[in-house]
Amino acid sequence: MLLTNLTLAAESLLSPFFRLSLSANMLYNVYMLIAFKTELKVNNKQRTELLKHSGVARHAWNWGLGLTKQILLHNLSNPEAHIKFPSAIDLHKWLVALVKPEYPWYYEISKCAPQYALRNLRMAWDRCFKKVSGVPRFKKKGMGDSFELDGTIKIRGTHKIQLPKLGVLKTYESLP
Repeated sequence: MLLTNLTLAAESLLSPFFRLSLSANMLYNVYMLIAFKTELKVNNKQRTELLKHSGVARHAWNWGLGLTKQILLHNLSNPEAHIKFPSAIDLHKWLVALVKPEYPWYYEISKCAPQYALRNLRMAWDRCFKKVSGVPRFKKKGMGDSFELDGTIKIRGTHKIQLPKLGVLKTYESLP
C-alpha cells in the first residue's frame, strides 16, 4: 500500500507526541481512504530526526519570507527597477544555490521538507495578494512545528509505518 503525501506536526517541543496526518489515495478492495491522523510513538533518535525536519522547514520558510519581503520593499522603493516576485520553484533554486552550501545540516534531512515549506509560503503570499488572509508571519521554534514529506510510505503491520528518510515508526493506534 503506497501513500503519496504526509504531514507531521508536533504540538510543542516539550511534548513527546507527534501527530501524523496522512493524505493519500490508498486503494482497498471496496473503498478508498482519503486521510487519517494518528499519534507516533518515537524514541529519542527518531524524535531528533523529526525535529531536524521541522527545523529545516521552519528555516526555509523564514528565509523565503525574509527574501520575499525584501523584494516587495525593493519594488515599492524602486518602481523603475522592478524585480519579479519569485515562484516557489525560484525560491527553491535560490535556496539550493545560496543557503544549502552555507548550512550543511540541510543535507541531513529529506529534500521535501524545505520544498513544501517554500510552496506553502508562496500559497500564503497568493492568499495575501488576493486579500483572503494577512501577510505571512515568521515561524517560531516550538509553535506548531510541522513539515511535509512525500514518496513511498508503507504500512508495516498494524502499528508501524515506514517513512522516507525516517525509517519505521511505531504508532499508538492500529493503522487502517
